Amino acid sequence: MQDFIILAIAAYAAGVLNTIAGGGTFLTLPALVFTGVPVVAANATSAVAVFPGYLGGAMGFLPELKSFDRKLMVKLTLVTLAGGVVGAGLLLISSDKAFSAVVPFLLLAATLVFLFGNQLRDWSAKHRRSVTPYGAVGLFLISIYGGYFNGGLGIVLLALFSLWGMSNIHQMNGLKNGLSFALSAISVAIFAVAGLVAWPQALVMMVASTIGGYTGAPVARAIPVPVLRLIIAIIGFSMSAVFFYRFLAA
Repeated sequence: MQDFIILAIAAYAAGVLNTIAGGGTFLTLPALVFTGVPVVAANATSAVAVFPGYLGGAMGFLPELKSFDRKLMVKLTLVTLAGGVVGAGLLLISSDKAFSAVVPFLLLAATLVFLFGNQLRDWSAKHRRSVTPYGAVGLFLISIYGGYFNGGLGIVLLALFSLWGMSNIHQMNGLKNGLSFALSAISVAIFAVAGLVAWPQALVMMVASTIGGYTGAPVARAIPVPVLRLIIAIIGFSMSAVFFYRFLAA
């Protein structure tokens, strides 16, 4: 019961964070590992736990998604699904030892991407002419990352969209949420079929993260953005250090 309380609290906070600015993975993955779930299964279960939030985000941006050409959306979705399949497949063949060696670097990279997300998007906007609009290669590579480990995925997608020449933040957020939902859907399906998901933990966390997502808006208005970003950065760096220590001590 104590473990489920910890998981519910972590998932609720992750739902709030994802609604406000992202970074929920920094809480859900460590909580699952702390309560005894093997690290590869914890990563898969974490993806399932935050999945409902992507659906809500995609539904909330339906007008923006409908503004895109249908053929273009089909193309981008198929590329995303293909990358997600590859990324999820890589996780399936990763041993707990191998993933434990990689996850501290992934958490650290995701934290840095979150912390310097604005600079990354600004840099992307300045170099947009060097990238083909709506190119498949960049999206495919990012989708592989998202299928394997989706921490910081939304910020990286927004940077890619800037490189494509997009400037309407509402359209960018709509496309981000729509593609993130497609990516998560295929990843969750693969993890479920492969038996990689710890379902009792996942179900509790799905409910808690959904509630956290709904209640995130008033929290967002109450906490200054710089303070919130600092909190998430501290969590990210702390979790990276914990996983580095766990790996070196093993």
